[in-house]
Amino acid sequence: MKHLIDPMDLTKQETDEIISLAQDIIAHRERYQGSMSHRKLATLFYEPSTRTRLSFTSAMMELGGNVLGFSDARSSSVSKGETVQDTVRVVGCFAEVIAMRHYIEGAQLYASEVSPVPIINAGDGSHSHPTQTLTDLLTIQRELGHIDGITIGFCGDLRFGRTVHSLIKALSRYRDIRVVLIAPPELKLPDYIKHDVCERTGIPYREVETMEEVMPELDVLYMTRVQKERFLDEDEFDRVKDSFVLDTARMALAKKHMAVLHPLPRVNEILTEVDSDPRAAYFRQVENGKFVREALIVKLHEWKDDPEHGMPEHDTPVYDETLHCGNLKCICNNEQAPSKFRRGEDGRLRCWYCDAKVR
Repeated sequence: MKHLIDPMDLTKQETDEIISLAQDIIAHRERYQGSMSHRKLATLFYEPSTRTRLSFTSAMMELGGNVLGFSDARSSSVSKGETVQDTVRVVGCFAEVIAMRHYIEGAQLYASEVSPVPIINAGDGSHSHPTQTLTDLLTIQRELGHIDGITIGFCGDLRFGRTVHSLIKALSRYRDIRVVLIAPPELKLPDYIKHDVCERTGIPYREVETMEEVMPELDVLYMTRVQKERFLDEDEFDRVKDSFVLDTARMALAKKHMAVLHPLPRVNEILTEVDSDPRAAYFRQVENGKFVREALIVKLHEWKDDPEHGMPEHDTPVYDETLHCGNLKCICNNEQAPSKFRRGEDGRLRCWYCDAKVR
């Protein structure tokens, strides 16, 4: 059975099939009305969401299906202590596919180990957000006409930005990608992404601390919000919250056909004066999210019983009860998930569920 927990759960061919189908849905929406008739999507959102939850709901409705679930876990049996795995076992009796957002990292991977239906990761903490990645890829394709050969700048919160982590992974499969990382020292991209993704796949990257020095070379500028909810130290958040702001003066330095993306919501990192610039693609990006999620739902249903579209093979996990994941927001430190690890490209053990270093 096919789940989508991480962007790399999809092969390059499967990713391209989803993007191609989304483009066909955009061009021929009437063809797909009713294609998921009498089928149900469950949306289990343990964390607030506007775009992701509503785009899944809208996508399933446009396909003729129905939606059930919760947008606040306090209204479910989670408030009584029900585990993630038990919730998924139960909801899997009522729906053909589950889209789950959780503030605990690795929760969806843990859930997929027992789920009777496909699980779609709609964001797990600061770890991964693969459907946003598909949205981003579709947006880049529609805005620029290609994905291969782009120079993309990621700006702002690269430490906790799950959308950034996921998109860099996906872009590693395309040709001639160049990455520029624009962030203050406190919000730099995690080492495991730089080592296990960029360096392993040969993506050239460089780290800078100002937007101005790189704006003229970018094909895509991917802005991110500094996420207060991910910080354990509020003083640290206050120091970096206003690090980078995109305005018309900085846009004047950019290419004529550069695309500005943002997973949203924004706070103050893109001024509203930029919204009228034709290069501002972030609201078009929102609509693309609906189309790509329609395509994903159709494909997961199509692939469910096809052995050629299973989950990728992973290295054998390392089990060691004497070791512990160092991430307090990981599923293994919040529920009774086993102490399970994988060996990274740098030879170090990392948590199976959240990729954090072992302690």
